Amino acid sequence: MTTSLSARTILNTATILVLVIVTFTACGPGSAAGSAAEKSSTAPSVTEAPSPDELDNATYSGVFDEPVTLAGGRWEGSPFVEGGASRPSAGLVDDFVLTGDVDGDGREDAVVLLFENSGGSGTRTYVAAMGRAGGAIVNLGTALVGDRVQIKNGFIADGLITLDLVQAGPGEAACCPTQKTLAGWRVADGGLTAVEPVVMGRLSLEDLHGPEWKLAAIGWDNPVLEEPGAVIRFDGDKVTGNGGCNGYFGTVTSETPGQLAFSAMGTTMMACADPVMELERRYLRTLSGGSSYSFVAGRLVIGCETDDGGSVDLIFRRADPRAPTADEEP
Repeated sequence: MTTSLSARTILNTATILVLVIVTFTACGPGSAAGSAAEKSSTAPSVTEAPSPDELDNATYSGVFDEPVTLAGGRWEGSPFVEGGASRPSAGLVDDFVLTGDVDGDGREDAVVLLFENSGGSGTRTYVAAMGRAGGAIVNLGTALVGDRVQIKNGFIADGLITLDLVQAGPGEAACCPTQKTLAGWRVADGGLTAVEPVVMGRLSLEDLHGPEWKLAAIGWDNPVLEEPGAVIRFDGDKVTGNGGCNGYFGTVTSETPGQLAFSAMGTTMMACADPVMELERRYLRTLSGGSSYSFVAGRLVIGCETDDGGSVDLIFRRADPRAPTADEEP
């Protein structure tokens, strides 16, 4: 079921983004701007959003024909062919949890993303709302977001779940989406009901502007230390930042959506402790080969080509997780 919602209504919810209950951190769900009573140490647990452990082991409907119960955030079904390696799988998308009251009962709920793969080339993303009922964790509703969509950000305001997406537009292949869309859902009729999406244009370098991005990992399996940490900022065709010791600067260009190139890169010449300098050299060397950008569950991913002909991703988080993107600003 789809209900109508104007672009102005969706965009107006973004004006309170810095006040609503959203964060993307490696440590679990974001902190909610709830009342002092709800956040006090004496608040009953039934008013709190489901915890990361509860979400990792909850039962979710709406992904397959039958509900699936996760174990440690993951689920795998039986092989499609007896003895075969290919099998259906699903699980929570890491590092993405929104919290807020989405069903109007005065209790904190959690909104998560689920991935699903049924053996093909695509990976579908679902949004699921999770709450409490009678002391148990319940699935308030699950809805398909899309196949290979990118998620720039997400927030909850007045019970509306909104995701800031990059998805395939008319005539585009699912592998290479460029259409920016605000998509929303409400808990209604025993599930999640979609509101009319709003198309916001095409992906461009302007979508990197605004927040300061902090380096989280060099390659998906290689997280880096939070401190002193490397950061990057985009402003027009300029890129600036800090590698952990030295400031750096340069020019960034983009001929097509999702593609970029850095040039005229330079740095200051300070000396710091060896571990900091080693990480900085590795980061700046990798960044100089940057050739693409995309978004994964609120994180910025810069794809970089290496000298040996390979590639590696630089993964960034917003330094201020509450900062709105250009599309979300009023």
